Amino acid sequence: MRKQRTHFDKAFKENAVKLSLERKNISELAQELGIAPFLLYRWRKEFQQKGEASFPGHGVQSLSEDTKRIAELEKRLGEAETERDILKKALSIISKRDR
Repeated sequence: MRKQRTHFDKAFKENAVKLSLERKNISELAQELGIAPFLLYRWRKEFQQKGEASFPGHGVQSLSEDTKRIAELEKRLGEAETERDILKKALSIISKRDR
């Protein structure tokens, strides 16, 4: 049987990262915390890249305001293109029927 995944909250991850930055032996710290060393390295990398926006939880990507705006605009553009395509088809059907 597989081991069940353990979920760590944001505070635990941030504290682990801060401790790892203070210590030299990451493997020893990971063993003390009861986690795998690769997790600690992964958390450190994410914390260094995103800072306080790291570890949003529940698999939710932390997005900047610009990224959120771009995603919203892309969604609206896709909807507008779909509406346009439907109207084009309807117009071609109506114009064929009138001939």
